[in-house]
Amino acid sequence: MKQVSIHGLKGHLSAVIADAESGQTILITRHNRPVAQLAPARVPHTHMGKGRRAGTLRPLLKRGTRGRYLSVLLEDRRGADEA
Repeated sequence: MKQVSIHGLKGHLSAVIADAESGQTILITRHNRPVAQLAPARVPHTHMGKGRRAGTLRPLLKRGTRGRYLSVLLEDRRGADEA
């Protein structure tokens, strides 16, 4: 376990945080006595859904706009207002 004094922590906060991010636990000391512990955050599991890693992308538009992108955007915006 890595140890760092409060003075050292003030001077190298970004580096100490990076160490914690990489999985290290850091003991913070004052006058060589432990006062706190900095550890990696435990991120809760994020459910990705059953379709993740399917590897398929679907186009937003079913057909090309042929230069009518402004009218397509306007149609889309009107559709969102009605919903």
